[in-house]
Amino acid sequence: MEGTRFRLYPQYSYVVDGREPETVYVSSPAGSLGPGPADHRMYALFPYDKTEPYGISPLGDVNVPMPPWRGDIFPPPEPDADGHFDHLEPGTPQFEIAHLFGIVRFVLDVWERYFGHEIPWHSAKHYDRIELSILPSLDNAYSGYGFIEVGGDHKDGDYKPYSLNFDVVAHEVGHAIIYSQVGLPDPGTADGEYFGFHESAADLVALISSLHFDSLVDELLLSTHGNLYMLNAINRMAELSDHTQIRIASNDVKLSAFAHGWVKEHLLSQPLTGAFFDILVDIFHEALVELGGISEDVEDLSDILLDSPDYAPVMQGLFDEAFASHPHVFKQALLHARDVMGTYLAETWRRLKPDYLHYVGVGETFLDVDMALSDGRFQRLAYGNFKMREIGDVRVGPQLAPLGKDSHALSARTMVPLD
Repeated sequence: MEGTRFRLYPQYSYVVDGREPETVYVSSPAGSLGPGPADHRMYALFPYDKTEPYGISPLGDVNVPMPPWRGDIFPPPEPDADGHFDHLEPGTPQFEIAHLFGIVRFVLDVWERYFGHEIPWHSAKHYDRIELSILPSLDNAYSGYGFIEVGGDHKDGDYKPYSLNFDVVAHEVGHAIIYSQVGLPDPGTADGEYFGFHESAADLVALISSLHFDSLVDELLLSTHGNLYMLNAINRMAELSDHTQIRIASNDVKLSAFAHGWVKEHLLSQPLTGAFFDILVDIFHEALVELGGISEDVEDLSDILLDSPDYAPVMQGLFDEAFASHPHVFKQALLHARDVMGTYLAETWRRLKPDYLHYVGVGETFLDVDMALSDGRFQRLAYGNFKMREIGDVRVGPQLAPLGKDSHALSARTMVPLD
């Protein structure tokens, strides 16, 4: 049965550059989604006069606004006669609402395939469906109990709606996936590494999901010729323009940077995210060797020069030459690496427990998954990347300062009912 069509921007730079969104199919059968869009798991809306975000009390007390929203809303987008939403025009509230819903459904489709089952919302005990809500006054985005609410970036006086930013929304879906599949820790058992893990996992959900856009994969390879350590599309997390990004998956941060303590969980996530990005690149390189895209000598040289200033000038020329000869092999290898990482991460997260979660346990579980799924095929490269980030050798120090307003560690995301 045919799925439902949406038009989505793979990156926010498409919006900035005035480019057309990409038409995608989500798994919802055509005709199964009602106005909103809405289905049995979630519904999207754009409140007309909502002033306060869900899960955060304006007075700092326990009386916090929660869904469902019962006030006025902008007219919801309607499906066309065949049940699709790709007829909506960018620049309208209806397109923005449908875009938000489409991203969430797209990301769930990707990760439900990797997990091998439907991913329930962690709020299912109290909410049959979650609300996807747009609140322009909110300078943030939250995945909370019974909702995903997105605002926008207000810097430089130019409002950039997060509902049109795939990375931001996919990141929030990533948090929802982790709350569902890993769970919430008991009070007192979560420290910095739990919150850093959450940010890392959410970034990885966004990164892997973005590689399911055919246009993005093609542009990525054309711009890098397969040298994924260039500053490019997939290692920009929550990209706002071609020159601004919140976090970078390709980084050189080691855990010893936090041995004396940490302040921001977003920064603390970088060693773990970086290790997994390096593993993704190594799997990509191994696939290239197997498919005849590069030689073993080129793969070995990439490993040797990785931390060297010679990496870019030496390796780019080699990748340029190889890509010119085998462009289709490069795409095949990248999609293979994407799916290996997606499958491994899903199984790793499924095995984790939320209490006393530390990076070393995440790494050890990933290695166990590799043994179970491929008889240890990637043990050497995965172990080497964890060691390079000092995961297993260094413990993160204490929290050094109160969490800032930009922190999500103790926010609407972590609020749950007492019952």
